[in-house]
This record gives sequence, C-alpha cells and structure tokens, in this order.
Amino acid sequence: MPFLRPRRASRRVAQPGLKTRCAVAVGIVAATAALGAPTRVPASSLPADRFTVSHITDVSKPCKDQNAEVEQGVDPSGAYVYELWMGCTGIAFARSVDRGRHFSAPIAVPGSVRSSWDPAVAVAPSGTVYASFMISRNGYTYPVVAASFDHGATFPQVSSLVPSNRRNWGDRDFVAVGPDGTIYVTWDYGPSAAAVTYICNPAGSCAFATGDLNVVIQKSTDGGKTWGPIIHVSPGFPASGGDSAPLLVEPDGRIDVEYQGYHITNDVTYTMTPAHSYFTSSDDGGETWSIPVQVGPDRLSMSEAEWWIDGDLGRDAAGNLYITWDTQHDGSDVGWLSYSIDHGKTWSALQRVTPDADNATHIVQVVGGRGGVAYVGWLADSSSLGYAQYVRAFSISRGWTSAPVRISNQFGDAAVWPGDTFGISVLSGVDPATPGSQSLAVSWGSAVADKPNPHSAIFEAVVSIT
Repeated sequence: MPFLRPRRASRRVAQPGLKTRCAVAVGIVAATAALGAPTRVPASSLPADRFTVSHITDVSKPCKDQNAEVEQGVDPSGAYVYELWMGCTGIAFARSVDRGRHFSAPIAVPGSVRSSWDPAVAVAPSGTVYASFMISRNGYTYPVVAASFDHGATFPQVSSLVPSNRRNWGDRDFVAVGPDGTIYVTWDYGPSAAAVTYICNPAGSCAFATGDLNVVIQKSTDGGKTWGPIIHVSPGFPASGGDSAPLLVEPDGRIDVEYQGYHITNDVTYTMTPAHSYFTSSDDGGETWSIPVQVGPDRLSMSEAEWWIDGDLGRDAAGNLYITWDTQHDGSDVGWLSYSIDHGKTWSALQRVTPDADNATHIVQVVGGRGGVAYVGWLADSSSLGYAQYVRAFSISRGWTSAPVRISNQFGDAAVWPGDTFGISVLSGVDPATPGSQSLAVSWGSAVADKPNPHSAIFEAVVSIT
C-alpha cells in the first residue's frame, strides 16, 4: 500500500514460529465445489442442516492486481447480489442479477483511487445501492459514498463526508439504510492523526498501539446527497478507544451497533489495553446512544496487535440479535457467538464457533436467517494448507445444527493478505433451483494460483441449506 494504514497490508509475510497451527478434524466437512459443480454433504450427525454449494465464481478474474477485503450486499428481492472490494485500481464493484450465479465484469466505483480502502455496501428498501469506502486527500481522511439507482449498473452520485478537522485520523466505515431510506455511516475518527501509532506485524499488517480512537456516525436524509454532522457513538470522545463498528437498522428505525472497544489508560499519550466487544443502540436516529453493554467476559479480550476487522452484528427474522468476534487468550485465538432475545439488553452465554486449537487468524461474521437461526462464517488460516472459508448454522433453541463446513474449494496462500472481511448474506425469496431451502451468498478473498507471487482473488459461492 502506498501509505501506512491500520489493519491493512497488500501482502502478508509468514515467519516461522510466529503462528502455531493445528490441523484438527473436529467435525469439519468440506462442502466445496469445482467452479459450477454442485456437491452435497451432510452437516453433522444431529438432526442437522445440509449444505449444498451450487456454484463458485471468481468475481475478480478480470482484475490482475491484488484483490482483497470483500463486502457484500443483497437486494430485498433476493435477485441481485453485489460484491465490493479493494482491487481493479480502486474500489471494485460487480453485480449479479441471478441470485449470485453469474457476475458482471468489475468496475471501479467512481470517486475511488488506488489508495482507497475499507469498502462497505448497503441496499435500501427501494433497491438503491450505496457503496462506501475510505480515502485520504488534501490532509483529510474520510468516507466517500457512491449511489446507484439502477441496481449497480452505474453510480452517478458521489458524496464525501469531509470532517472539519484537517490532519484527522480515519478508518473503517460501515453503511446501513433504514426503512425510511435514511442512510447511516459509522466510521473510526480521531481529531489528530499524529496521536495514532501502530503495531505492525510482518505476518499481517498494522494495528493500533496508541491513538485518539472513536466510533462516530453520520446520516443522510436526502438519498446521500448531503450528510449531517459527526455524532459520537462510543463514550469518551476525543479518545474513547472505540473502532470498527458494524451496524444495522431495525424495521422500527432503531439503530444497533457493535464495536471494538479498547481501554484508554492515559489521556495524554492515548495508550490502551486489550479490547472487548460492545453493543449500543439508538432510538432517535443516532442522536443519542444507550450505555454500551460489554459482550463476553473480561478474561476474553482482543489483542492490541490484532490486525483484522474483529466483530460483526446480525439480526434474524424474529428480531433476535447476534454478535460474533474472536479473542486471543492463553496462546489461542477462538471465534465466539452470543445472541440477545431482548434487543441487546442482555446477551447469552458464549458459544464457541471455531473448533481448531491454535492461534490462527479467525475473521468471524454472522447473518441472521429465519426466526431463531443464524449462519456464522469465518475466514481462517488454521490449516497448514492456508486460508479457507467456513460456515456453520446455529439455532437458539437447538444450538449448533451443523458442523463447520468448508465452502471454499481451494486453500489460499497464507503469505498473501485476503483482506480483513468477507461477505455473507441471506438471499430472500424462493430460489427456483432449490425450492424449500434457505440460500446464502458467501464471498471471500484468497490467493489460490499455483505460481510465484500469486495474487489474491475474490470468490463467491451460492450455498443452499436444507
């Protein structure tokens, strides 16, 4: 990358002994498919969900450089699937009009440049597509939001959320749209970029050693043409220790946010201790926020040296909420799931997501399905063969209803950065190819080419669950 950014690197360089991997076979089954070839596998010995990977597509194939950090959005109809990632000389975008089975040639999102980072995408109830990303220009770092009114065919509207402070620090944006069409963008903001220092790992990228980290939100009520002021979400501005804040908007307009919260130990140097996952919400359009609730015990924390985006938030059809994240404790990196049946006031005991016993990278995300059901995915280099994409199903009433299932049909080179995120979405409506099933779209980055200096590519799979 042309300049230093936290949590980002174009290539990961492996170091012997830096990570210990244990190739455990704790119920992991491979539901992989050759490109286009369906494969059916049993999920577990319980009365279990069954996964069918009906198609895998190399979405970024026309892009010859590195492609990483994919985010995904789906249309309310379920017909359109959108992929957004870092690549193709900027922020790349591709769309599918047939429920993720085929994709258009990628385009560069207007307003993006080669140094843009942190893509995010959301689809409004009207079908308008909003693609956001971060950019640094003229001493300011801020999100940019491009809008498409024709299901991703073109992006004629581009707006910038430029802060008032020059030489500010900014990072990871997320975008969501409410039922009334209001657009919300959370992002990491600090008044001074000079206050942020980094921990750089030769096997990953850079995380924060110190900094004036804060989660903020801005909203637009005119379709993304103009944006309201910065509002602080994580308490303790100008140095709350909050960052990386995925959000969703419920049918009644309530905004839910999960964020990674470090603990600032010095108000002058902005040193901090390991982070925990927090939940907060707003009932008044983001003007005020509830007291954050810590999810998980104190002993399970997120290291300051962790370089990926850690934490995700989902909601099922009945309104139950789900949070996923991973922690580093006693030499192990473990992915977790917790759920709430009371709109985030209280959270369940932790459910262990990842079965392997090692300190591998686990990028864990979640999407809600039918009432009481969630699908949890993770991208991990826990195998000695490299990165792979996994998914499993969870039920509030039954617990895990599948063993971990490997979706990717090839392992990615562990020395090449796949990105800090992946995509996972439920496809609404009825799939004519698999009536009666629940369908997921899953996308991820991996360098799978068997050649020197392989490039990371973006892959997408359609997964049917019965």
